[in-house]
Amino acid sequence: MLLVAVLLAAAAISGVLVVLATAVYLRRRQRSYLLVVLAFAALFARAIVALLSVSNTVPATFHHVLEHALDVVMAGLVVAAVYYARTVERDNTP
Repeated sequence: MLLVAVLLAAAAISGVLVVLATAVYLRRRQRSYLLVVLAFAALFARAIVALLSVSNTVPATFHHVLEHALDVVMAGLVVAAVYYARTVERDNTP
């Protein structure tokens, strides 16, 4: 029961982060912000996958592979966002 509560809290918090990051992206309209939105969306998806695993909707083996894949996606998106913000967007500034 505690695990489900923690996973629900993680899903809710990461969902809020997706909404807030989306609002920032819509205001700034820069690709680095979009990459951050996608990274938070991957975090949200990870919590959903964990909840589906706890409810036996997703098999444990598939859950494990999905979570590691989402970890790689999140890390890649964050690295891409930082790289893009530090190099590409800076080079395009008038």
